[in-house]
Amino acid sequence: PDEFSKAFIINIQFGAILAVVVMYIKRFFQSIDFYLKLIVACVPLVIAFLLEAVIDQMLESVLVVAVALLVGGIVLVFVDKWFPNQSDSAKKFSYKNSFIIGLFQIVAIIPGVSRSAATIIGGMTQGLNRKQAAEFSFFLAVPTILGASMYKLYKNSDILGSVDNIQLLAFGNVVAFVVALLAIKGFIAFLTRYGFRVFGWYRIILGGIIIILLLSGIELSVV
Repeated sequence: PDEFSKAFIINIQFGAILAVVVMYIKRFFQSIDFYLKLIVACVPLVIAFLLEAVIDQMLESVLVVAVALLVGGIVLVFVDKWFPNQSDSAKKFSYKNSFIIGLFQIVAIIPGVSRSAATIIGGMTQGLNRKQAAEFSFFLAVPTILGASMYKLYKNSDILGSVDNIQLLAFGNVVAFVVALLAIKGFIAFLTRYGFRVFGWYRIILGGIIIILLLSGIELSVV
């Protein structure tokens, strides 16, 4: 993909994180401890920054995406058995827990790995129930994606010189904002009730189809 496509993939997520802020506005005016834990969880992102060139290369590999979908799907199918839904334990949530969840977020630098799934699973390993883990994942997305979006725009500031590009970015973010508003509550409700199994099988089937197509000699591209 060209530089605009790479920047577009990252920057349209800004609309989604704006939806998170709107929906959870009261939670973002909690104690300083809330923000400190988000900062601690973001510390491991330094690794992603250092691996930027490697990440850009992986973004161009359909095989990497397919394998990540397949492996990630297998994990999602079994994760509910490994970490049964916990009771309310948010009061025990520490800075160490935040940092460990941040480490899980690093896995999402691999194309095809869901950042949300990785951090939700990370939260479950730290004793959070599915709803708490999902909400913390959404909160963590705000500084993470905002930082990534601003950095990509800074590195590719020339793409803002085109009115067409600006319009595409604006339209993409509006769509992402609206879709996120509609999806967040429904996603959490579904996840809390049914778990990850459906998402896991979806990823396994999609990853398997892509691998079969590649083995058949059909050329595919990420975008």
